[in-house]
Amino acid sequence: MPGPAAAGDTGVDPLDAAQERRVRAVLALGGVPQSDLPDGVQQVRLRLLERAASGREAPRDVSAWAAVVASNLAMDWHRAKRRQERLGERLASLRQLEHPSGEDSSVLSLAVTRGLDELPDAQRQVVVLRFYADLPVRDIAGELGIPEGTVKSRLHSAVRALRARLHEDEVV
Repeated sequence: MPGPAAAGDTGVDPLDAAQERRVRAVLALGGVPQSDLPDGVQQVRLRLLERAASGREAPRDVSAWAAVVASNLAMDWHRAKRRQERLGERLASLRQLEHPSGEDSSVLSLAVTRGLDELPDAQRQVVVLRFYADLPVRDIAGELGIPEGTVKSRLHSAVRALRARLHEDEVV
């Protein structure tokens, strides 16, 4: 069986079957769930292709290099999971805040809560952090590890969707 082609070749997989099995094993042993293993393997392939595209020579031992990259990806996965769990806990604690009294505010609060539940996770996250936790855009971007422009874009889309939902429900 021939070895892997040079990473710069188009249409050829930079990892052979044995290397892919090793990458999957390293990811799985690193605690990455089965459902995320294909993405992890693709990330290793991408990094190998990016390395070749940047003009650097292929690693001397592609299998060992791929295993190290897979190990690093597993650590990154755990860090991201912990960060999401912390944010989830913060969001949950914010949702438990008491609703203001009065029928009008209860109806509005219920409509906003429903609207928030319908938003994609990324949009709901920035709305809650911005308007409930009162964090500035800069801090949200830093906490989530995304550009400020992305935070602003998500906020804009989320507010537009919430506004439409409130008009649809004839709350405002």
